[in-house]
Amino acid sequence: MSHNATIGAALAALALATMTLAGCTATAAPEAAEQTPKASPAAAATESEPTPTAAPAPDSAEPETCSRMSEVVSYTDDWRWERRQPLRDLGAREFAQGEVTFGDEGAPLTYTVAAGDVEAVIAERLCAYPNLASLNHEHYVYPGLVLWLTPNPGTPWVPLHSPVDAQAGFQQIPYQEAITAAGVAVDAGDIDTVRAIWNDTLKGMLTDQDVIHAVQQVVDSGDPDALRQLFS
Repeated sequence: MSHNATIGAALAALALATMTLAGCTATAAPEAAEQTPKASPAAAATESEPTPTAAPAPDSAEPETCSRMSEVVSYTDDWRWERRQPLRDLGAREFAQGEVTFGDEGAPLTYTVAAGDVEAVIAERLCAYPNLASLNHEHYVYPGLVLWLTPNPGTPWVPLHSPVDAQAGFQQIPYQEAITAAGVAVDAGDIDTVRAIWNDTLKGMLTDQDVIHAVQQVVDSGDPDALRQLFS
């Protein structure tokens, strides 16, 4: 082989080797790319968005409340009472599950206390201030007690604890016992016993002659509803 032919063969072999190496380098890049794929735009958006959480469950419906409370007020030195505005029954609720009766105009008339009832909650249910027990000559409410809710302003009322004009040193216990006994007699329909308790005991404990006269008229009439408001 001539010298020029040998040089040509060597150059051809070198060119072939260079092309082979270039081909290997060109095919290596895609393999590397496949090892670390890029996320698609949709996938990237999904990853950036926070995982939605469930909305909190709505709170239980709260019982209806009153915008105004009906107050019982006195207009003649605390022995005649009237309710300032009608009551409303907003419905049974925890601690006020008792039964309500209604008058001719639809306003609550009586409330029968149920087990577990609380006076303040009963008052909230009926839109009244919580003086329902004392208005019914009771120290507190108890199951089965029937609360009369709206006093008749034409009928007198005597307090449970002591007369309005009681002087210092007044004997409250005998007075309270007499009021309670008269109330029991009223509830039993025993008008004669009511009259005896008034004439023999309670009448002598009061000093206001106007009050004595008003109460005497009710006792003499024997009107059960008026007597109930007076003593029961």
